Amino acid sequence: QVQLVESGGGLVQAGGSLRLSCVASGSIFSINAMGWYRQAPGKQRELVAGITSGGSTNYADSVKGRFTISRDNAKNTVYLQMNSLKPEDTAVYYCNAVGRVTAQAMPTGYWGQGTQVTVSS
Repeated sequence: QVQLVESGGGLVQAGGSLRLSCVASGSIFSINAMGWYRQAPGKQRELVAGITSGGSTNYADSVKGRFTISRDNAKNTVYLQMNSLKPEDTAVYYCNAVGRVTAQAMPTGYWGQGTQVTVSS
């Protein structure tokens, strides 16, 4: 199994910045992609940003130009740099990894425990 450990959440004023990090460990054969999702109470979990092992990225329209996702494949770590934060960004942010625990396994999604990001007005 893959374990994901997140850090970097907290309370910040609007316009401020935070950097989230997530490291994947455990029984890992390969990771195809990693990403960040967020979920606010009463809302659906949504993709914020994703990155493939080859470095291709995609972002939700609401965060384009403000957030940057990056990945260190050697460390199985993904980062989310969040700038110009808005109150609407307040949510629990979850790290996700899609990978295989063995060469024979189907790609499977794994989730971190979530880290709270709160942006005050």
